[in-house]
Amino acid sequence: MPLRTLLRYLANNERLVQKIAESYPVRRAAQLAVSVFFRSKEKLADVDPQKINRIMSFINKFRQNIREGIEDAKKQIKK
Repeated sequence: MPLRTLLRYLANNERLVQKIAESYPVRRAAQLAVSVFFRSKEKLADVDPQKINRIMSFINKFRQNIREGIEDAKKQIKK
């Protein structure tokens, strides 16, 4: 329980979140994620359309699960 309280405090501390977001490791991780996304998108142009549909289906399900997880986390933080 104390860990949850501490994490909730840290997540709600806007200055801390801003500092972490501006830190080099977090910015670099975001850059790499975007780079991988766009490189994979370019390579998908050469792939069979059926495979693209399967991959896009997976990505959409993954995106939906992430959104649901974020919404659940927001609800838990508000409690």
